[in-house]
Amino acid sequence: MTRANADERRTDHPNTSSAALRRRSFLVAAGASATGLAGVAGANRGHEGEPGPGEQRFGESDEYRPGESNASRFPDSDGCPELIAHRGFAGLYPENTVGAVEASARGIQSPYAPSRGADAIEIDVVPTAENDVVVFHDDRLAERDGGERGLTDVDGVVWETDTATVTDAEVLESGETVPLLRDVLEVIPAHVGVNVELKNPGSFDVRFAESLSSEERAAQTEIWQPFVARVLDVVDDFEHEYRFSSFYEAALAATRDASDYAVAPLLWDDVRAGVEIARRYDAEAVHPPYQMIRGTPFYADQRYEAGAGWSDIDLLAVAHEAGREVNVFTVGTWYQAARLAAVGVDGLISDYADVCRFSAFD
Repeated sequence: MTRANADERRTDHPNTSSAALRRRSFLVAAGASATGLAGVAGANRGHEGEPGPGEQRFGESDEYRPGESNASRFPDSDGCPELIAHRGFAGLYPENTVGAVEASARGIQSPYAPSRGADAIEIDVVPTAENDVVVFHDDRLAERDGGERGLTDVDGVVWETDTATVTDAEVLESGETVPLLRDVLEVIPAHVGVNVELKNPGSFDVRFAESLSSEERAAQTEIWQPFVARVLDVVDDFEHEYRFSSFYEAALAATRDASDYAVAPLLWDDVRAGVEIARRYDAEAVHPPYQMIRGTPFYADQRYEAGAGWSDIDLLAVAHEAGREVNVFTVGTWYQAARLAAVGVDGLISDYADVCRFSAFD
């Protein structure tokens, strides 16, 4: 893929429009068990998206039909929004690993099994001490939940640790290790979307979930620019449809300055700040917690912040009026999925593949 000059916006990217994101096709393989929840399967992996030995494509005639979406190939999931695998369906597989993203993209053979392959996969990226981009969620390798449990078997801040040590770190005693971004993208089929969450540029001096002043934006964007440039260098080598999300406004600013990829602010507890950031960068989507969606039983039951726009902004309505998709995190049950789908959200960012299988979507 041709690179743009450093001082130019990248314009040779795949189509990231809303319509294009929905025109995905999906190969369904029989590499997982009959329930589809058997763990990370990869032994029968085919070449370049083709089924491997013992695998087949799902369909009445076992014939793959290009242009057919994942949802249409799973009749019980009609009406389900786009299914986005959070960290590669982290409730089923070791999060943010090659095995997880491979399994979450694969899907399963039977239309009666309780899960389906992801329409898109969400992954997190951070740098190592050698400025390599790895797929990892936390700042520290083994201090999740205040140090009560280790995400990996190695200590240290990711961006203060050499690449070899980081990529040798075992994730949750699974046998899977922390991967480079390039290694993850290589196993995701080109027709499965990729949501890259810009987690940290390698600094503790970043501003989380804030709408920044122009002076603050300039200073913060300067921190993010080198890391974003390295991420773009990697993703440009693959023909996926990308969306870049972040809790950090400056990360979105750096992405907009350097590319034409779709962006989406992640919201935490401030509805007004999220709407402002989305407007400032003409974001293609917003990613709020599902508790921000009015008309559901979960609205404002957590994260509520007085004076932050909850009472006077209907986020779903405002986003849709502006032509933005609303993809909510982190959906954990069929009931949450059904209620959110009923009010019209566009995507479900979920740890589980089976949230769309219940008959409430018929």
